[in-house]
Amino acid sequence: AIARLAAEGIKTNCTLIFSANQGLLAAKAGASLLSPFVGRLDDINQDGMEVVRELVAMVETYDLDAEVLAASIRSPRHMTEAALAGSHIATVPLKVLTQMIHHPLTDKGIVQFRRDWEAAQAKPSSTTADKEPSHV
Repeated sequence: AIARLAAEGIKTNCTLIFSANQGLLAAKAGASLLSPFVGRLDDINQDGMEVVRELVAMVETYDLDAEVLAASIRSPRHMTEAALAGSHIATVPLKVLTQMIHHPLTDKGIVQFRRDWEAAQAKPSSTTADKEPSHV
């Protein structure tokens, strides 16, 4: 099916890839996107990100006309690893995007910055022009 659609100029996304060999065969058949399911591999104690790394290397080494789409992303760490592995695209659930934005130290710092800002706004402003000259 992939080869037939590719011959007609239709881009395809080959999903449910669980090994680099499956991805290689899909790319050779003409798949535009190769979607290894990272989280599902991790669920069965296999390194899902290793498949991403292997596929990216194959695409680059053999100049395959395909991109790697890291799928089944489960954590911000998955996103970092996918980006470092050279994944071209990723499908990311809203929960993970939200987790990527937040960090405990960033959140704590924002709270402190707001407190400092509010405290600075509450103080009466004084400039050197408003002050009496001091006498020695």
